[in-house]
Amino acid sequence: MNIDSIKNGIVLDHITAGKAMEVYESLELAKLDCSVAMIMNVKSNKMGRKDILKIDDDFEVNLDVLGYIDPNISVCIIKDGKVSEKKKLTLPKQIKNIHKCKNPRCITSIEQELDHIFYLADEETQTYRCIYCETKKG
Repeated sequence: MNIDSIKNGIVLDHITAGKAMEVYESLELAKLDCSVAMIMNVKSNKMGRKDILKIDDDFEVNLDVLGYIDPNISVCIIKDGKVSEKKKLTLPKQIKNIHKCKNPRCITSIEQELDHIFYLADEETQTYRCIYCETKKG
């Protein structure tokens, strides 16, 4: 298998095996007008197996979305064929419009224009709760 290196763009590395498609869809990478390589189930000494996404374009990555999906992802910014910056992620304290509240009595079900906002209630279990009704995201 041969995947070309990228001159300017972003490499998302150390994605938990099987989560690359979720990252692809959440970042809406299909809307980009550039090459995107998805490599899945790559052997990794550190993780056993991992996924990698290579994006041949420099665009604004939503770090909160990535941190929510998988806080272990490494974000490498590539400039002139070399890593110019490497970002480590953490669980975001709050996520906005990534998921919808499933509680039918939540105000977001009635007031359609309201943002769906969840806060990190428990970092250890990665539990998020709706700011309006306290329903656990699930």
